[in-house]
Amino acid sequence: MGCPVSIGPEIILRQTGRYRTDGPVTPVVVGDLGVLRRCAEELALDVPLSAWIPGTPLPSSSLAVVEVSRLPARELAWGRPDNATAAAMAQYIRQGVELVRQGVLDGIATCPISKAALQKAGFSYPGHTEMLADLTGSTDFAMMMAGQRLRVTLVTIHCPLSEVPAQLTGQAVARMIGITHRSLQRDFAIATPRIAVAGLNPHAGEDGLFGSEEQTAIAPAIEQMRRDGLQVEGPIPPDTVFFKAASGLYDAVVCMYHDQGLIPFKLLHFKDGVNVTLGLPIVRTSVDHGTAYDIAGKGVADPSSLAAAIDLAGTISANRKRTDLQP
Repeated sequence: MGCPVSIGPEIILRQTGRYRTDGPVTPVVVGDLGVLRRCAEELALDVPLSAWIPGTPLPSSSLAVVEVSRLPARELAWGRPDNATAAAMAQYIRQGVELVRQGVLDGIATCPISKAALQKAGFSYPGHTEMLADLTGSTDFAMMMAGQRLRVTLVTIHCPLSEVPAQLTGQAVARMIGITHRSLQRDFAIATPRIAVAGLNPHAGEDGLFGSEEQTAIAPAIEQMRRDGLQVEGPIPPDTVFFKAASGLYDAVVCMYHDQGLIPFKLLHFKDGVNVTLGLPIVRTSVDHGTAYDIAGKGVADPSSLAAAIDLAGTISANRKRTDLQP
């Protein structure tokens, strides 16, 4: 459910009416039933809700809720997290992971959390992804932003732009190409992924005229992965690679830094983009937006990203099952 006083409860209630218990995806909320009921009442959302104990039959005509917390729903202030709501959202994550590892659920689609509130409550994780990696014992993981027209992965993520060149080693680029390739095969059922690798500098360096990172790190990594049999092209000038990928020439673009990949991605998929964590033993997708505390409880939140995240979690789960059953 994410942060209980964010837009999480609202977007859950707004999109779950699309699903049937006999459909390909059946959503189960791991969160707080009282908070959801208060949200439904205040926003006049007619969504039947039922407490559900894992292992018992799912309710046929209401949304199942695993009651991890029982916060004083009427006393909470929308948009104002505190230590209690932060502790609750951390427990939702833990419980979700445990239910997937037990085989009760097939995957998790996470609503937004407050990183600042999480740390104030005593949790040292910088965010969802790092907490999930720790809970699953994962060390080689990455973030993919996925939409219908464009998928991007990032070699560097949250670091100052001035530090990006130093972090662009051949090993780092090759690692991201590899993890992107494996995810496209296993999670997206693409037998022979076509991966584009963006350059760092204008015109992909213009043979060293505008920078040397393409020659010293990016191109050698691409050649290494080609020798391993991967279908990889680049380094491609950043001002053309995303148009080519969005036109269907590539299945994903490996980008060198955060805004290089996120600006074109959000231009195309601002409402329906999905954050996928690669390299975990469990299926995890997430909304591509934050807690939106400024509009929490006001009835104007857009559930499109959560709906896309749930659908993609179902698709990845089904693809993984097929892939894992192959000899």
